Amino acid sequence: MTARFITIEGIEGVGKSSNLEFVRARLVAAGKQVRVTREPGGTALGEEIRELLLQHRQDGMTSDCELLLMFAARAEHLARVIRPALAAGEWVLCDRFTDATYAYQGGGRGVAPARIAELERWVQDTLRPDLTLLLDVPVTVGLARAGERSEPDRFEREARVFFERVRTTYLDLARQQPQRYRVIDASRPLQDVQHDIARALDAYLQEAQA
Repeated sequence: MTARFITIEGIEGVGKSSNLEFVRARLVAAGKQVRVTREPGGTALGEEIRELLLQHRQDGMTSDCELLLMFAARAEHLARVIRPALAAGEWVLCDRFTDATYAYQGGGRGVAPARIAELERWVQDTLRPDLTLLLDVPVTVGLARAGERSEPDRFEREARVFFERVRTTYLDLARQQPQRYRVIDASRPLQDVQHDIARALDAYLQEAQA
């Protein structure tokens, strides 16, 4: 079976960090060599850009600047980590990718999807995730969870309506691309969430072997 590119998406507080290791372990148990990474970040330069994007020193950043920084980090990430890992036969598991840009900069900030799509084609060429696990919770639940874990970053301080737009965009993407997306109700206890993740992964592994 050739290498695959799997992403985990969702708004704040959906449990991406809690479930990333579960997905990795499930893939490893299936005999896959797995590279785990994240966006923005994944490289030394990308992590510096991540800090610019998340910290409050640049609270007045324009939406265009934010968008271009996301894709700058992504270009480095693809060149240094994602493409080499896939070429070497590794399965890449990424905490967020370009769908997050459509959701946060597109839905949240109001950047035109066509502008994002143009950058997506330029930076990624034809590379897209093979499978996306969308962990979904109501915005009130997600923000309450996120507020319990740490001081809010630049995005987490946005108003609830911002995250409602982000969540709506994610769900729209899932409806538009049902062959790639698996939507998981992440508002339930972790054991139930991981049961559904395991089912989705096992089904995908069977499909990939066919």
